[in-house]
Amino acid sequence: MKEKRYVIIGAGMAGILAGIKLLERGEKNFIILEKTGALGGTWRDNRYPGLTCDVPAHAYTYSFAPNPDWSSYYCGGAEIRRYFEKVAADFGVMPYIRFNSEVTSSVFDEANATWTVSVADGSVHEVDIVIAASGVLHHPKIPNIPGLDSFKGHAFHSARWDDSAPLDGSRIGIVGCGSTGIQILTALTGRAKQIVALQRSPQWVMPVPQFDYMEEEREAFRRDPKLIDEIRYNKDYWAAIIRFTEGITNIDGPEMAEIEELCRQHLEDSIKDPVLREKLRPNYRAACKRLIYSWCYYDHVQKPNVYVETGSIDRVEPDGVRMKDGTFHPLDVLVLATGFHADRFIRPASVIGRGGKTLDEAWAVRPTAYYAMALPEFPNFFLLNGPTGPVGNFSLIDIAEAQWGYITQLIDRLKEGNARAVEPTTDAMADYEERRIAAAKKTIFGSGCTSWYLDDTGVPASWPWSYQNFVDSMAKPNFEDYRFAA
Repeated sequence: MKEKRYVIIGAGMAGILAGIKLLERGEKNFIILEKTGALGGTWRDNRYPGLTCDVPAHAYTYSFAPNPDWSSYYCGGAEIRRYFEKVAADFGVMPYIRFNSEVTSSVFDEANATWTVSVADGSVHEVDIVIAASGVLHHPKIPNIPGLDSFKGHAFHSARWDDSAPLDGSRIGIVGCGSTGIQILTALTGRAKQIVALQRSPQWVMPVPQFDYMEEEREAFRRDPKLIDEIRYNKDYWAAIIRFTEGITNIDGPEMAEIEELCRQHLEDSIKDPVLREKLRPNYRAACKRLIYSWCYYDHVQKPNVYVETGSIDRVEPDGVRMKDGTFHPLDVLVLATGFHADRFIRPASVIGRGGKTLDEAWAVRPTAYYAMALPEFPNFFLLNGPTGPVGNFSLIDIAEAQWGYITQLIDRLKEGNARAVEPTTDAMADYEERRIAAAKKTIFGSGCTSWYLDDTGVPASWPWSYQNFVDSMAKPNFEDYRFAA
């Protein structure tokens, strides 16, 4: 049978994984189209001070590529990016990456069962299978604050960090207090003259350990990789993951009660000033928004050069920010830690499937995909970490590896049989969506807060079932739920 041709869109964590796995299968007829000049995805785009993954470093690695050289239990973004660069080189993926190649469209030809993928530079690629590994959080969300363009200092989104911005001895405003805003604050309290944390709503914070690995430990990891496995598969770490995934799906159960008590007690024990404590106390249940994992935020937010502003911004003026109550905060730097458009995925690229169906039409109500990986009327088009996946539930690498194991079984069917195209049936998709939406509304994500987990209709977009349900679902496709076309 003729060798399949592939395009992988994106050279972040998932795109690198797909390239490695194709080479592992002995398939070399593929390219990875990366819109920028470097790999790394979110770890390339985000370079802000304090950037840290909220998954322990030894758990945030490919299962087949342990890294004995992590410097600490939770590692910074630059170190993680270097890891992905090394893995891509070590596993022979680099020659397959086409940098500065932003995909503008992908069009399916039903007669030939091929995709025509067009790139901004004018190049065109005809392939059999498209793997969309574009990620979720890569389109910065810029808030519509009146007067933002009038600011005389440095104003920028956290994912577009301005290295020329003066940080030492400056007055810095941070809009947003999700993971990014909190990490930036903790990194800059020792450098800034003053930090104004412009907080729309406070966050629940889960205390976690943090420590450096000594060179003796790293040398031991190099000699005996089993020591790394003892960390990656540590029973206490996995018990915490299971507790969390059980908690978000059974919001009145003992797991969620334990999570909420840990967060509440951490706040009570850590914040001494009762006024500040109430500023930092959320009015929603823990984990309704993405839970913050931090070992030092409460220490830093209590420093004398930090002020937590809970009022609403009226406008930005040339020299600072004016609140609706008239309070004025003079600033030299304004950081917009305001998140991303989580509904874009591969878009704005145009995707046109069977019968002229567009991805925008398919996602007119909400972005979705069958088990987060495939769509009816879009044959041979697969997503890694696509919509409705467990984004925010546990390590994205573990998710992507499990999804690839599922997708590769569909590819095997194409290669072994007479079919040239595969897609989920409309009935299977409708059944999945009905079950998913009903379950999602009952999760902690749907318990009454605003967050980037919610779609435009207010339905949580993340995986609504347990970790074990995800593992079982990824183990083997139900081939009866798919349409195989000759």
